[in-house]
Amino acid sequence: MEDIFAEDFIKLRKLQPNLQIIDVREKLEFYTFNIGGINIPLGELPNAIKEDELDIDQNKPIIVICQRGLRSKTAKIILQNAGFKKTQNLIGGLLKLQSISS
Repeated sequence: MEDIFAEDFIKLRKLQPNLQIIDVREKLEFYTFNIGGINIPLGELPNAIKEDELDIDQNKPIIVICQRGLRSKTAKIILQNAGFKKTQNLIGGLLKLQSISS
């Protein structure tokens, strides 16, 4: 799937409040500020997939987020390689999202 721009993410989230979001920032970053979803730091993602610890429906769209969109881009590739085909990266990350939301 193509990645998603912040503006489109905002619209999609209004239409689908139960959107599956994986935040791949470190735990401290997540607890400092987050928009919901589950927090699985990028370094822990491969093991979480391997151990089947993701509480995610791989048949539904998944949005992967981080601070700037770089870690989430890597996470998207990891998820897709594990069979999660409906995965999108939030382009520009939370910084971009915050810049257009304020």
